[in-house]
Amino acid sequence: MYPSVIAVAPQDDYILDITFNNGESGTLDMKPYLSFGIFSRIKDYTSFEKVSVSFDTVEWESGVDLDPEFVYAKCEKRTAN
Repeated sequence: MYPSVIAVAPQDDYILDITFNNGESGTLDMKPYLSFGIFSRIKDYTSFEKVSVSFDTVEWESGVDLDPEFVYAKCEKRTAN
């Protein structure tokens, strides 16, 4: 089972700052996905910014959501100092 997303914040250039319930955090670059299917709904940056945590993953006001396993696998984790 993958860790749950507990916080998400949109950053510049279609980057998401994500925190997981296991204490890890990192960034997820959404630019590579914006031309595919439903993700075109968040291509407008105003729509992209309307992101939140829903259950254990990331969801946008436009109805777009991400599989929690995808989020954890693709998130570039920050290393602890």
